[in-house]
Amino acid sequence: MADETQSEHPEGEQQPPEKAAAPAAKPPAAPAAKKPVAKRPLKKPTVMETTPWADELTGRLKGQFGDGIGEFLEYRGQKFLIAAADAVVGLLEYLKLEAEFDYLVDVTAVDYPKKEERFEIVYILYSFARNERIRVKTRVKDGQKLQSVTGVYVTADWLEREVYDMFGVEFTNHPDLKRILMPDDWEGHPLRKDASILDMDNKWVQNNIGIDSGQ
Repeated sequence: MADETQSEHPEGEQQPPEKAAAPAAKPPAAPAAKKPVAKRPLKKPTVMETTPWADELTGRLKGQFGDGIGEFLEYRGQKFLIAAADAVVGLLEYLKLEAEFDYLVDVTAVDYPKKEERFEIVYILYSFARNERIRVKTRVKDGQKLQSVTGVYVTADWLEREVYDMFGVEFTNHPDLKRILMPDDWEGHPLRKDASILDMDNKWVQNNIGIDSGQ
């Protein structure tokens, strides 16, 4: 009969070591206190510092249009001139036929609600022969109509329509002046600075989409 005091494990067999107790879980660290955000002083709007633009082309334009052009300026290598509204068609025609600015890149506008001449219309021209780009700018009052330049550049058709659609500036003698981005019965002009984005023709949205607001 085996000795009852003898180990249950055969001689020479080692018992597995006892498992160490798991370390106590650390309490979660307290969230770091938020540092107060320092208020940055408001920066003043950057002033567009221009320099006079004078070369062979400006000399020719001065001789041809006189007071029809108010200023010739340059900003960071970008040349532009300020023209009277009634001089724009003749000026663009001259630039196309006599100075080889044969590509009308864009027609756009800027809204200055506090100015008497509220809208600045910008014509961007490019000359493949000269590899040069210039801008012709003119200013009109709210409600003042501009002569269309579609007779000079055919591509002005859709570009002028976009200016009309977004800003409400009308072009006389345009072949088909109507909206191009917004629905025909949309009320208002979205890029005017007095057009609230929260009130963008909710009436049209309600009637045509069946929701209270487009926001």
